[in-house]
Amino acid sequence: MSTAAQDIAPAEADSAETRRLFDAQRVRALSLRNTTAAERIDKLKRLRQLMYDRAQDIYDACHADFAKPAPEVDITEILPVVMEANHAIRHLKSWMKPDRKRPTLLMFGTSAEVRYEPRGVCLIISPWNYPINLSLGPLVSAIAAGNTVILKPSEMTPHCADLMAGLLAEVFSEDEVAVVQGAVATSQHLLELPFDHIFFTGSPAVGRIVMRAAAEHLASVTLELGGKSPVIVDKTADIKHAATNLAWGKFANNGQTCIAPDYMYVHADIVDAFVEATRAALDKLYGKREQLTDNRDYCRIVNERHHARIQALIDDATDRGAHLAIGGGTPTVAADNYIGPTVLTHVDAESRVLEEEIFGPVLPIVPYTDLDRVIAAINAKPKPLALYVFARDKGVIDRVLDNTSAGGSCVNHSMVQFLHANLPFGGVNNSGIGNSHGHYGFKAFSHERAVVRERFSLAWMFLPPYKGFTRWFIRFAVRWLN
Repeated sequence: MSTAAQDIAPAEADSAETRRLFDAQRVRALSLRNTTAAERIDKLKRLRQLMYDRAQDIYDACHADFAKPAPEVDITEILPVVMEANHAIRHLKSWMKPDRKRPTLLMFGTSAEVRYEPRGVCLIISPWNYPINLSLGPLVSAIAAGNTVILKPSEMTPHCADLMAGLLAEVFSEDEVAVVQGAVATSQHLLELPFDHIFFTGSPAVGRIVMRAAAEHLASVTLELGGKSPVIVDKTADIKHAATNLAWGKFANNGQTCIAPDYMYVHADIVDAFVEATRAALDKLYGKREQLTDNRDYCRIVNERHHARIQALIDDATDRGAHLAIGGGTPTVAADNYIGPTVLTHVDAESRVLEEEIFGPVLPIVPYTDLDRVIAAINAKPKPLALYVFARDKGVIDRVLDNTSAGGSCVNHSMVQFLHANLPFGGVNNSGIGNSHGHYGFKAFSHERAVVRERFSLAWMFLPPYKGFTRWFIRFAVRWLN
């Protein structure tokens, strides 16, 4: 049984100590503004090396918190951080160079550039579902941009939080990077401090609290939130490919992924075939249902509270007449926080599973025949963090992409947009504000400072007194530019 399953409340951080760390980092941030690319790259290389050197410790911590299998830890925790560090190391020198801009006609005789400056003292509040990845990934960007950071990991994965506190202390002094642990009271105290930038990953509900707190100090924010990410499986889709891909995308990490497929529209002509293909895919990925409870390649729910929440969603749907097309044969195991892959059909429109973000291994299927009605239904909900479409028909794909809005999308795949280093990752409105990863992450933790240098411009010709030639020249310029 995972320790996290016991829902042990962690000790809250000492507010005076947290303030001391913040003040020390505010002083250190001034000197970090002038660090070179080579100095920042050296730190990133040392952080990257720790991911390799302490891999076994990371496996152990993730297993202790929610029985996450080591191969899945490699793929979803260690690899993304290493890739993020590699990308920053490779490109940081060019990212830090001032970006020269051509003068406009009115600015003839000047030169201009955008300089990328560290925002200063940053707060990263990370979630429990990918505790290493979603803590250290943003940290890579913050360090690349030259900031100091206080990291507040989730209290629901205490083994990973403890591990990161030790790992980061091996690479950084506390006045540059510090881990502060605790629960709600600690987060509240941290949000009262005048950070220059806050990077938060979590639910839209808590994101609103973070944004309100940031407004008190006019701090900039990056909010990576969640929501209900829809999937459309058209009748022209490769059914076996779609089912296999979505079985992985939905049930990896036991469905506890912010960009996991949350609910699915499947064309009515292929629903039965899709369900059977999903069953076959799950048997291949994780084994028969009777084998799943002993399968160590299948992650567990993080704690008892979330286990009960997800089970309540299943119960509500079935009470309203939903059919357990997959799942239900093997009971959930509360002591181990186990819930097997569950696929629901004939789901009542008022079911909670179609209204609330599931964040677990439950996939409701809604049949459709009219794509326009599906698009309208998606647009009636808050904008999701991800949207997926499976089809061979390019016209269908274009109709979906052109008429919906989402933080990111995949066509005939799921979740891999997170791993593309040259793409921005982020939400829109209810699913987030701002972007991360690669150059976008570097810019999220940087202030883009505009600098104009005077050479031989004609600006003096626009100065008062507004008489004679000056008055005529201003009128001429306005008309000519028009």
